[in-house]
Amino acid sequence: MDLEEARTAALDAAEKLFYTRGIQAVGMDEIRAASGVSLKRLYKLFPSKSELVQACLEARDTRWRAGLAAHVESHPDPRDRVLAVYGWLHSWFREPDFRGCAFVNGFGELGAADPSVADVARRHKEAFRAYVTGLVVAAGQPYGSAAAYVLLAEGAIVTAAISGTPEPAREARRAAAQLLDGTAAG
Repeated sequence: MDLEEARTAALDAAEKLFYTRGIQAVGMDEIRAASGVSLKRLYKLFPSKSELVQACLEARDTRWRAGLAAHVESHPDPRDRVLAVYGWLHSWFREPDFRGCAFVNGFGELGAADPSVADVARRHKEAFRAYVTGLVVAAGQPYGSAAAYVLLAEGAIVTAAISGTPEPAREARRAAAQLLDGTAAG
């Protein structure tokens, strides 16, 4: 296995274990076993567990935002694009391994103790906020109203994780549609 294959294998294994069991519950030896990457090579790639956690979250951020954007951009109407955010969330919540937001989970576990985890989580949430704000403004809504749409999405993510049902995405979509209609009517 070359260096890039080892890096990918380590990231994939670590991300799955961290997301499923929690960051603090998973040791580097478990990641070694799950990835097939020797402990020596694992530490050469990621000199600390903190660096591995950061790399996992950054990779997840890239995939997560790309998946969301691909889904949203398949809707030509700006209003439908705003609502598509919640449709994409509903699909995500229905995935069998859905355990909430990896960034919120990581921040909750390590945010106070590991500034790099807190920074990655904050960057992810800021990028999501900026993306939704762009969609809301493109749909003709006031810039200041974007926070409500972001909070609906964030609340749906947390509620779906705790409740174990994808329905919060539909509820958030209905509320977003009411906001769009109410703001347009007002």
